[in-house]
Amino acid sequence: MSVDAAAPVSRRFRVTGRVQGVYFRHGTRIEAERLGVKGFVRNLSDGSVEVLAAGAAEAVEALRAWLGHGPPRARVAAVTELPPGAEGPPPSGFEIR
Repeated sequence: MSVDAAAPVSRRFRVTGRVQGVYFRHGTRIEAERLGVKGFVRNLSDGSVEVLAAGAAEAVEALRAWLGHGPPRARVAAVTELPPGAEGPPPSGFEIR
């Protein structure tokens, strides 16, 4: 069974490490927009960042790979895929929340 790289998918991620106060959300939005991914990025109270990414499977996977290092000042410890949330359909673009 093959996976269609252009088929739309929606995935949630939690990024840990030094990811707040280093332009991680801004960098994520720029990369998501470059890839044509919709969704959002937001800081969580525990110091991690949550990302909802929706779009072509190949583009979402490319964003997930980028999350593994983030912008230059970030120090990513881990990127964990989360179960689907109850946030409803993704926004029409990519938002910083």
